[in-house]
Amino acid sequence: MDRIETVKNHFEEEAKEFDEIILKLIPHYTEMIEALVLSIPFEKDKPINVIDLGCGTGTIGQKIKIAFPNSKISCLDIAENMIKMAQIKIGENIDYYINDFYDFDFDKKYDVIISSLALHHLANDEDKKMFYRKIYNALTDNGVFYNADVVLGSNSHIQDLYIKKWKTFMGKNVPLDEIENKWIVKYKTEDRPASLINHINWLKEIGYKNIDVVWKYYNYCVYGGYK
Repeated sequence: MDRIETVKNHFEEEAKEFDEIILKLIPHYTEMIEALVLSIPFEKDKPINVIDLGCGTGTIGQKIKIAFPNSKISCLDIAENMIKMAQIKIGENIDYYINDFYDFDFDKKYDVIISSLALHHLANDEDKKMFYRKIYNALTDNGVFYNADVVLGSNSHIQDLYIKKWKTFMGKNVPLDEIENKWIVKYKTEDRPASLINHINWLKEIGYKNIDVVWKYYNYCVYGGYK
């Protein structure tokens, strides 16, 4: 079984418990997602086209629908069970796509492209850069891309600090053996994060402007820019 199929099966199995799990595993998750949504620069009533890449159970789509009630939202996820949960959470009049990043072709231009805890699954740096370019080409003029995700430290000391702080947070919510034997194992086998500095440099090279890091807590952050 290849790594992408492993990731897909992982999320299929845990979709129903995902919302509860994520609060136990991701430090300040609610604050991070709030920062992501607040970064969207359009007027509240503007009928913006939005796509959420790796939508999970639809938490962000739901929040965007509340913040921008006239928005047209599309949701993409590799796991069918995640899409089913998103349909329950967000409701009708949403376009749902079951697909992975490698095969997905944007069907139109979007004012807002967002993602959370998903793009680090892209296998390597070249794939990430290629997908950032794909996102850029799918944005309207002055459209925005923001990503909430896990990143690597820029050196071994910082990376060790990141993992230590992450384990400390998880230790408040789950047993130590579960941290070491489940979540750290999944991180090492399924995730392919890159340093925040690399992400910023890739966005600059592609042509994004007004690039910023909106929110950061050790190895989790929200960053992005405008076309």
